[in-house]
Amino acid sequence: MAETDALTDAVRQAADALDAHVREIVAWHFSPETGTPFWLDWAASAGWDPREAISGFADLQRFGHFRDEALRGGPVTRWVPKGFSGRPVFVFETGGTTGVPKSRASVEDFRIDYEHFADALPEAHFPRGANWLMIGPSGPRRLRLSVEHLCQYRGGICFGVDLDPRWVVKLIKRGALDEVRRYQDHVIDQAMTVLSAGHDIQCMFITPKLLDALANRLDAEGSSLAQRGIKGIFCGGTEMTPQWARFAIEELLGPDIHLAATYGNTLMGLARAKPLCKEDGYRISYYAPQPRAVLEVVNPEQPDVPVEVGGTGRVLLTTLTREIFLPRLLERDQGELEAPTPQFPWNGVSGVRPFGVAGKKTTVGVY
Repeated sequence: MAETDALTDAVRQAADALDAHVREIVAWHFSPETGTPFWLDWAASAGWDPREAISGFADLQRFGHFRDEALRGGPVTRWVPKGFSGRPVFVFETGGTTGVPKSRASVEDFRIDYEHFADALPEAHFPRGANWLMIGPSGPRRLRLSVEHLCQYRGGICFGVDLDPRWVVKLIKRGALDEVRRYQDHVIDQAMTVLSAGHDIQCMFITPKLLDALANRLDAEGSSLAQRGIKGIFCGGTEMTPQWARFAIEELLGPDIHLAATYGNTLMGLARAKPLCKEDGYRISYYAPQPRAVLEVVNPEQPDVPVEVGGTGRVLLTTLTREIFLPRLLERDQGELEAPTPQFPWNGVSGVRPFGVAGKKTTVGVY
């Protein structure tokens, strides 16, 4: 009973903190002094002032559903809040296989998000001062700089590989699967070279498909990730399922390597998973970095209606940072709504996978 009461109190406190955070972020983005040009223009034509009308998270329904098509094309400066004037700005892209990619202007969020994640990593498997290897998409993507910053924040040096997922998607779409395999081999070749160069790498970011490929290459050479000195692996992507997690932990990694699962993207940041364990069937339950981002699960036919805990629906994302305000964006993923936990006193989502029609339009490449 005491544990239930404690969780109820924690959930209430988290909800109150979220409402306060919403008021702060709305005030920032709609203030003439600090606001974002896109949202200032939006408010001018909407005929109402969000600073007066929005008192908490539930009130964000007044915005309807944000359409991320607004992120395509420029000028990208319309997404830079006036409060960040004079600060260096990064541009990260998402998509871009066909047409103009969606862009996100960024100043500091990629550092903040990954510092929060870095502080939660188990020290025994992700030692401070350890060097990292980043085996994931490079180019105009937030992930590469984010993992590099995570490593530096923890006192290490980050090594990387070249990986262009847009080229892989093009190969898949024209049925050049042999070339896809060759490209995957090219990525793994780069990783093997770094791992064999004596850089004392102990931690890695890698995607599920590439982890399979790297572990198999090492096994073919009579070695393993543990024998190469790897202690902790940070892994993410919708390719992660409980079946894959069991295989990875029990077959690919072994007891000495910790697998930290995440679900994230350029617009949300990074959602952490509860620790993966055999007793829970390796269930992968993700929790957004609230109050900076909120994940909901809604009825696909009635996207203003949330599903009950355990129910299946479409993922609804709201991002709430001083850098970017994205209210109620329907993601291309679906999943099951998870209940709050003592570690994460707000709802989460499990079983993340591509959503229905939107998912069918998504080609998953080498990573």
